Amino acid sequence: MSIKQLGIIEFPKIMDPRGNLTFIEGDQHIPFHIRRCYWIYDVPGGETRGGHAYRSNNEIIVAVSGSFDVVIDDGNGQQTFSLNRSYYGLYVPCHHWRELVNFSTNSLSLVMASDDFSEKDYIRSHDDFLLEVRAKHV
Repeated sequence: MSIKQLGIIEFPKIMDPRGNLTFIEGDQHIPFHIRRCYWIYDVPGGETRGGHAYRSNNEIIVAVSGSFDVVIDDGNGQQTFSLNRSYYGLYVPCHHWRELVNFSTNSLSLVMASDDFSEKDYIRSHDDFLLEVRAKHV
């Protein structure tokens, strides 16, 4: 999957004058069963999160509160996605380098993952990522 195939997924939104509600069901609203969730918060100004790729794990990244940008690199180019609505999520499949940047004050990122945590699944060096991705396409 290339960056051109990535995109924002819009989740169901139930409007109510008392407050809106959005929900996500794995295998229905996203293209995988959710195995793990984690959230990122209290990010100091100017800091970057992510900075890695996965060999098999796929993720959906949501800005539950506030805003931030997600820079995606597929080994051939980069694209930046701005997340700032809690009813939108960015699908990031495996073999895509990701960095989360430009966090607003009090932002909260929710990440839903297709796999359990495994250190072996991480590609933590961008140079190694480029070698693996390019080897896959030869």
